[in-house]
Amino acid sequence: MVLIHLKSALTTDNNDEFLFETKCSTKTDDLIASLVAIHNARLRANVIVDTVRGLATYGLMKEPGSDEETADPSGLRTGNPPDEQMAGILQQAAGALENYVANKQVEKKVALTCREIDEKIKAVRDAVAAAYPKGLPEWEVSRMALEEPLEKLNLQGVTESNASLYAFNKEFERGQLVSDRLGTNEKSKVICKLTLKEAGPPPREAIVSEAERNAMAAYYFKRQEELKELADADDDDYLNSEWADPKGMKHSLQGLGDIKAPGLL
Repeated sequence: MVLIHLKSALTTDNNDEFLFETKCSTKTDDLIASLVAIHNARLRANVIVDTVRGLATYGLMKEPGSDEETADPSGLRTGNPPDEQMAGILQQAAGALENYVANKQVEKKVALTCREIDEKIKAVRDAVAAAYPKGLPEWEVSRMALEEPLEKLNLQGVTESNASLYAFNKEFERGQLVSDRLGTNEKSKVICKLTLKEAGPPPREAIVSEAERNAMAAYYFKRQEELKELADADDDDYLNSEWADPKGMKHSLQGLGDIKAPGLL
């Protein structure tokens, strides 16, 4: 399997990334469709996680125009969460979804699938249905996150038709196979970037990562401190040198420069 390390150029989050497995024989159009689907599903998942956690902690959102008091710091929810057991079920389902779509999955080398994301979203939906068997009101953002299309959630989604995929700063051409762009090595790993067609090529990948830059900066700062300490030590050591003795020249002229105290060699 070819491992695609996708970095999105569609959001302001420089760490918006995930892994995806494909084959050299996969059509480019199908690969882009899969990557777009996972990208959009991750956007929805993040909204679901935030809103369902609010639901579990502070209860339903207040009806627009309501002056009902609330324990919610944002002032948006009623402050009447479900019972502790149901709240725990909601938190658990939301946490499982959050962990699966998190950026840290790249470090763990976990490739994402739409099927798994859908299953975890369904688990959240089932948990919400159990906690609120009568359903959620139309103004509840958790319901919107679970049911409404991305454009109604004001998310930066992308469609198959307006998306472009790049690797090594060169676009994947539609109508071709993955092998036409990446070769026939099924064990390759490639960093790709997803962007909009009208945006043009995304910025080139930095040669040195941010972590490496920070490590280098820390090393050079430490080295500068060490050199400074050595310089300060040299400034003090010269006082013990013969040439720094204010009477050294006089002693030398008098032939006393090499005379040492009795008993000293």
